[in-house]
Amino acid sequence: MNAPWKSGSSGGRDQFAAYLCDDAAMDVLRPIVADLGWQPEKCCRGGLRNAVQSLSVTASPNILLVDLSESGDPLSDINALAEVCEPGTIVIAIGQVNDVRLYRDLVASGIHDYLLKPLSPVQVRDALTHAQAVYSAPRSHDAAGAKPHVSTAVIGTRGGVGTSTLATSLAWLFSADYKLPTALLDLDIHFGTGALCLDLEPGRGLTDAIENPSRIDGLFIERAMIRANDNLAILSAEAPISTPLMTDGSAFLQLAEEFRQAFEMTVIDMPRNMLINFPQLAAEVNVAVIVTEMTLASARDAIRMLSWFRAHAPQTRVLVVANKVQSALAEISKGDFEASIEAGIHLSIPYDLKASSLAAKLGQTFVDANRATKAGAAIRDLARLIAETGEAQADSTAKPSLLGKIDFKAMMPRTRKKAQAGG
Repeated sequence: MNAPWKSGSSGGRDQFAAYLCDDAAMDVLRPIVADLGWQPEKCCRGGLRNAVQSLSVTASPNILLVDLSESGDPLSDINALAEVCEPGTIVIAIGQVNDVRLYRDLVASGIHDYLLKPLSPVQVRDALTHAQAVYSAPRSHDAAGAKPHVSTAVIGTRGGVGTSTLATSLAWLFSADYKLPTALLDLDIHFGTGALCLDLEPGRGLTDAIENPSRIDGLFIERAMIRANDNLAILSAEAPISTPLMTDGSAFLQLAEEFRQAFEMTVIDMPRNMLINFPQLAAEVNVAVIVTEMTLASARDAIRMLSWFRAHAPQTRVLVVANKVQSALAEISKGDFEASIEAGIHLSIPYDLKASSLAAKLGQTFVDANRATKAGAAIRDLARLIAETGEAQADSTAKPSLLGKIDFKAMMPRTRKKAQAGG
């Protein structure tokens, strides 16, 4: 369905409108709307279906809040909404379905945020204030002039396979050799070694981000990240081991969004348990490097990870890298390993204990301290593979959105704790 012609000038558009299904949500929303200086009478009854009907004959607002509670097929209805919305509209959805898959599908369709009922005033105010700031922000990253951003997650099949060594080396290469503004995010909150590999103190930036996701913005990134060189900044933590990780993952998603605006490359040192606890993190990853050893345990877990990516992040290019390779001592030959995981090994990095010791003594990344070694050359080949294929991968993942007609200026929301629960 194509929308009838409507004036496209933003001057004739309302700042805000909402379509809600119940009085309880209306009672929460109206006072907040009034406090923000908007018109409370723009809070209407009827939910998403009524929004589609109304906006087919009137100009859509700058910020639109729609209730999905009575929608039997939310994604299909969102598609209908796209047909009647003006370019530039920011859409916030609310609903009562606590399902991570629905949340991820809505995010992929271009929804700015998704709030779960029952609504809390703090939650709603925060979402509307952020949407207002996003709408008012200059479109410095719009498509015409934007540089492609490549996000690479480095994930080990087992502990000790060298994930952090590869992640820090790749980040260093992108920043020092390719001269690309690069962010290194170490998500091992308690035992991460990203800063240690670079001979840096981790600081409290990542811990503060997890505790206060609403603080994350460009200024926070500038202040919280530790500079390793002119093009490389790192965000990591050494949280007390007596303090459990208490987060719904919203901080990680918001960090990823800010990195996309501030850097051209992001390298994420991602512990494998993050795939279980926060599967939405993989949604925006362009390249996943699965680091493995030639062992039975690593083969088993490589199979599981490859299957996970096929099911949950099919848009991501997956590279299998065998690290610490000692052909004579391997539990499984390369041929048997590839047959077992039903995939090829893209690169093999030889084991070099002397080179590892040298890097540790110098306080440098492995690849920086060992440029002349075979292992260092293999890591540079991996960086080249990511750099050469990353831009094409980023383009291929930019699939047409269900809300393609809506020019969202911030595609990544700040997730809500309840939306993550159960994922």
